[in-house]
Amino acid sequence: MTDDIVASVVRQWHAVNPELDTGPMELIGRINRCAALLQQAEDAPLRAAGLSRAEFDLLGAVRRTDRELTPGELARETFSSGAAVTKRLRILQERGLVDRRSDERDRRVTHVRLTEEGRALVDQLLPRQLAYERAVLSGLDQRTRSQLSTQLSELLVQLEGRIGGARR
Repeated sequence: MTDDIVASVVRQWHAVNPELDTGPMELIGRINRCAALLQQAEDAPLRAAGLSRAEFDLLGAVRRTDRELTPGELARETFSSGAAVTKRLRILQERGLVDRRSDERDRRVTHVRLTEEGRALVDQLLPRQLAYERAVLSGLDQRTRSQLSTQLSELLVQLEGRIGGARR
């Protein structure tokens, strides 16, 4: 097996400080590097549709919950800041993919829903995006993908409980 970039970095650290415990760097460094490379790939089907991953995540949150959501709920669903959600919603509304309406009881609250065009776009794009992601992971067999998914889930649950950001 060929060494990855993190293995090279670890060797360099051990050369200058052999007593250094690089275990955390080896794991977190690889997770960060994988995340960066996946983001760099820019999600080809989404890009072809003129959407960023963050915009698609907002659309997907409204679609999968199958109800109107407030910007605050969208921020929690997508792990985004309120300002980022507001900016993305403006863009998606200008494209005709979402509608916003004021709450009848509290005019400060808005509710977001997909337009027919937005719903159709999500329903069309999701299978393509999943096929793209399947292709990205095709170098790993099903057993390895399953084990990795389980291990990352365990890490995520632990981090959410310790660092915050836990959902529901």
